[in-house]
Amino acid sequence: MLLKVTNAKYINDYKIELFFNDGYNGIVDLKNSIKGQVFMPLNDVDYFKTFKTNQWTIEWDCDADFAPEYLYDLIMKQSNKQVNKIYKQVG
Repeated sequence: MLLKVTNAKYINDYKIELFFNDGYNGIVDLKNSIKGQVFMPLNDVDYFKTFKTNQWTIEWDCDADFAPEYLYDLIMKQSNKQVNKIYKQVG
């Protein structure tokens, strides 16, 4: 199955909640992913908020986009860091 972003919702700062065609959803923080010339306009949070979904992923009018696989993996990594942080606080 090809992975696709089916819906996206702005949360705050550089965080977006993403929904995938396999039923998975989560919040991704893209702040540290905004690197390179094509992504420079995304440093402006007001512009960052203007993303839209296409048939595969999220994109911006400046032709910037992120592969759905990258977004999926990043959500998994970031959510694991949050879980580990909570365990350290509790333990």
